[in-house]
Amino acid sequence: MDLVSAPRARTGLALLLAAVTLAGPLTPAAAAAPGTGGRHRAVGTAAPVAPVGAASAARRTGSAWLPYWGDTDAAYRDAVRHAGQLHTVSPFWYEASATEVKSQEGAGRRDIIDGLHRAGLAVVPTVTETLDAAAMAELTHDPRRRAAHLDALLATVRSRPYDGIDLDYETMAATGDEATRERVRTGYDTLTTELCARLHADGRRCVVTVPPRARGTAAAFDYPHLGEVADTVRIMGYDLHWSGGPPGPLAATGWYEEFLRYATATVPREKIEVAFPGYGWDWVKGSTARATHVTWREAEALREREGAERLFDTASGTPHFGYRRDGADHEVWYQNARGVAAHLPLLRKYGVRGTGLWALGFEDPDMWAVLRGE
Repeated sequence: MDLVSAPRARTGLALLLAAVTLAGPLTPAAAAAPGTGGRHRAVGTAAPVAPVGAASAARRTGSAWLPYWGDTDAAYRDAVRHAGQLHTVSPFWYEASATEVKSQEGAGRRDIIDGLHRAGLAVVPTVTETLDAAAMAELTHDPRRRAAHLDALLATVRSRPYDGIDLDYETMAATGDEATRERVRTGYDTLTTELCARLHADGRRCVVTVPPRARGTAAAFDYPHLGEVADTVRIMGYDLHWSGGPPGPLAATGWYEEFLRYATATVPREKIEVAFPGYGWDWVKGSTARATHVTWREAEALREREGAERLFDTASGTPHFGYRRDGADHEVWYQNARGVAAHLPLLRKYGVRGTGLWALGFEDPDMWAVLRGE
């Protein structure tokens, strides 16, 4: 799925007093950033996360991804500012091939890791993958190659005081071939079984991020198995309509109902997190070109510049607007606090407390109050 604006296509709570001071000043990205490519030297086990009081801990039901492109420092400050509602931050720092894990720009910054730990947050970096379905199926069914892949992942998580790892393997699921998809599913089951066992032996968390299982999607992901071996199963509650398809809402209430019904029937509710989008897509109507990614902030700035009226689609529970530029009609769908307020009751209906955000620095600031229940 296309969930980001740059490199890889992806995607008022209880404020802490003196939040930025708590986290400490940021140092240049070059400080303590690991080299790109290859495996990183193990430096010991994860540092313990700072304890929080019972009241604060009860509020910490969310996680959020921290992008490495754009203003990383602003995203970090966003995390610390809302640490009272978050338990985990996942920097989007790594990309795996068959035998190595590449570090993205700024990956492993100790100032960010240490600052998040001081704010009482677990740091569980995200690893994406570059292998397509056929290549991933071959790798995961070959014990020697799978072991090398696992070693590279473990070397990465041990290279810093990380609290675990988040596997966001989506490229491998992009196939319409049922036989290949089945080999991906069974191979990924074996990979995650072994990875989670080794992470747990290290005292670290095993997190997997998956697309929603609805309307024929996400068949390559074995929800019951992942719910058994992983500590957290993050469901991406966005990209119902994506950059490569026709315009439309990123999420919809009926869609949430569908994938939550399946998820809660196959995964323990306490392990589920549903991630909300803080972004949208700008489509040129009638064009075959891919839509342009816009964060909530960028979408609102664009709407104001174009003098467009903000509309709200009550059927899906998402905002949108249109404008015309250079003879072309544009259609923008995105998400804001009102939309999250429309979808959040579906999580409550199915007994899911865990939430996520794609991504820090993208979102409508009022989302935090909605997630807090105000």
